[in-house]
This record gives sequence, C-alpha cells and structure tokens, in this order.
Amino acid sequence: YENAGDPMTFCLGITVDQGLVGIADTRLLSGNESLVGRKTATYQGPGFSFFVMNSGLRSLRDKVLLNFEEAFVRATECRDRLSKVADLFARQVRNMAEQERPAMESANLRFNIYSLVGGQMSDDTTHRLFLVYPEGNWVEIGPDTPYQIIGASGFGKPILERSVTRADTMSYAFKVGILAFDATRLCAADVDFPIDVL
Repeated sequence: YENAGDPMTFCLGITVDQGLVGIADTRLLSGNESLVGRKTATYQGPGFSFFVMNSGLRSLRDKVLLNFEEAFVRATECRDRLSKVADLFARQVRNMAEQERPAMESANLRFNIYSLVGGQMSDDTTHRLFLVYPEGNWVEIGPDTPYQIIGASGFGKPILERSVTRADTMSYAFKVGILAFDATRLCAADVDFPIDVL
C-alpha cells in the first residue's frame, strides 16, 4: 500500500490471530503551537465492537465521523458484518468528497482522508481490519501483510515488515507497533506522544 494520508499522522492497525492492535498519535498541530486530539473513535454494542482511525485534514475527519455515526444509528442492517460497516463508512467518505472536493481543490488542498476500520460484528467469524481510501473504496488487511499505517509510514514500515506475522501474539504485535511509532516519532517532527492504544 502506498503512503496513505497526511504525514503529520501515525495511525497503525495490526491484525493477528489473537485480535487487533491499534496505535494512534494525537498530534494535530506542531510548530509555534502544539495541539492534540483523538484520531480514533470506538463503538460497542450488543454483539459488536469496532474502531475507526483517521488521517487527513481534521475538518474532513470530523465531518465524515459525524455523518457515519448518524448513518450507523439508522442502518441497523449493517450490524452483522464489519464489511458492511466499512461499506457504510466508505459511503460517507464518497458523499463528503462530492461536497468538499471542489472547494478544497480551489484552495489547493487535497481530499486526503484515509481510515482504518477494525473490529468484529455479530456474524463475523473473526476480527477484521479494513483500509478505506479517500475515493471511498476499501481493501481488507492481512494475512500476508497483517498491518497498515496511515499517515507517516516510511519510518515504521521496515520494522513491521521484518517483525510482524499473523501468528504473533497481541502483546508482541503491540510491542513492535510501539517500536514503529517510536521510530516515526524520532524521525518525523509532526508525530509525537501522547498516543491512543486500542
């Protein structure tokens, strides 16, 4: 997968046989001012639990998440499989792209929201992890490459590529994920603590 999203972000999803690991930095702004905020959202209910992590312009993340949450409340038919949740989320990304892309392009900005959707719904036989592109399409992550970074991927990817397999434990995947984050933090000025861990 190509470098996905904004280089000021580090969001990592790892899927191993035991479960999912998510790590996201919270840096929104750096330089003369520093601003932090969550890049993760979690959802739990009877028979389901999943998360969404986003990179890209903050205004896009906020609008897409708000629209997704409103649609998810209404769309009870998508609560059985995570692929249906990814479809619902992707539709919100496409809708937002139609609304916002012309104004953004006139301001020389890119519609650059990338998202990771991971979890398990009532009819899923196991947990799943999806990467949603700004165009509103998605791919499933694993088992050949059981991780995905959105944002600044160049520094952490070699560590993950050499170290993580689907058969690893969640504890090991978390430790390698922290190493990938730390390599990124040390080399990319816009990625830093604090982090959210899922």
